[in-house]
Amino acid sequence: MKQNRLNVFVRDKESQKMATQRGTDIHQMLSRIMFRDGDFVGDKDIVSKIKTNPELCEIMGPLSRAEVPLAGYIDGVFLSRRIDKLYVNKNTKTIVVLDYKTDTDKKMYHAKYRVQLMEYYNLLKQIYPDFNISCKILWTHDFTLENVI
Repeated sequence: MKQNRLNVFVRDKESQKMATQRGTDIHQMLSRIMFRDGDFVGDKDIVSKIKTNPELCEIMGPLSRAEVPLAGYIDGVFLSRRIDKLYVNKNTKTIVVLDYKTDTDKKMYHAKYRVQLMEYYNLLKQIYPDFNISCKILWTHDFTLENVI
């Protein structure tokens, strides 16, 4: 009986480790996607998925930057964060925060993710008070976008 529980524990830990590594790998591949000479450059599978979604094409296009540091105070508490993808259009005064999530269960940590995106929103509102800011999740397992804020 003990051996069986140990096997289940080890299998679950290995599965969790593999899922975490897969998430890290996808995140790195996404952060390396660039828009150069009128087209996306990077992992061919990811680029093809981006190209199937016009909204994602715009967000990940030439007006965006990857891994953008962000810091400031919210309610007297200093926060330092890093945004996966930040789209800023100064002409339309529009900002889109894109956060990559690899979970297959979109509801499991949703409350936690909403708090994270609200922090981004509140910090950006201090920098860009006149901009329309939205925050979205890119679910990498099915490449769907979710509007959160």
